[in-house]
Amino acid sequence: MQITSTLDHEDNLRKKTCITPEDIFRLPSITNGYLCSPEANIYKIDFIRFKIRDLDSGMVLFEIAKPDSFDENPVEQKDEIDLNSGRFVRYQFTPKFLELKLVGATVEFRVGNKPVSKFRMIERHYFRNKLLKIFDFDFGFCIPYSKNTCEHIYMFPKLEPELIQEMINNPFETKSDSFYFVNNQLIMHNKAEYAYNGGT
Repeated sequence: MQITSTLDHEDNLRKKTCITPEDIFRLPSITNGYLCSPEANIYKIDFIRFKIRDLDSGMVLFEIAKPDSFDENPVEQKDEIDLNSGRFVRYQFTPKFLELKLVGATVEFRVGNKPVSKFRMIERHYFRNKLLKIFDFDFGFCIPYSKNTCEHIYMFPKLEPELIQEMINNPFETKSDSFYFVNNQLIMHNKAEYAYNGGT
């Protein structure tokens, strides 16, 4: 069974002391869980702003940011909150989103007290168990205590009309895994789900 083999593969990865980009490229499907804990982010990388825009029209399609008053040193209540809550997001777009060709995703993030070398993101998008696209972006080097902004360009694959209609008809069955690496070691894993049946 596909699900069983995927779970076995994920369990084997979690037993490794270092999950590399090569391990991620061998994944057979979307993951069922997270491949690392929030504590793996020893660099204290914190995403504080995210914006998606259509590069052809310049229209902003989605934007979210943490409030300026966000507490960077929360009270010690980690045992009482869901540490995975910030690692999962649901997006609601209109069907026209699937017709876009180039999308710019701007992220702003803070870095803790450690230098970050070879900061890299690998993002895998699926509809059900069909791999739609893999995006592979380098952030480069980030100095300690820095605030960084960069925009990555997503070139969307051309999808068959039948597949597009299936994606519209089945909200949140389009999913992605975003894996973040420092020095070729997995330190963050975020997940997202997408719906394309929103209004204009």
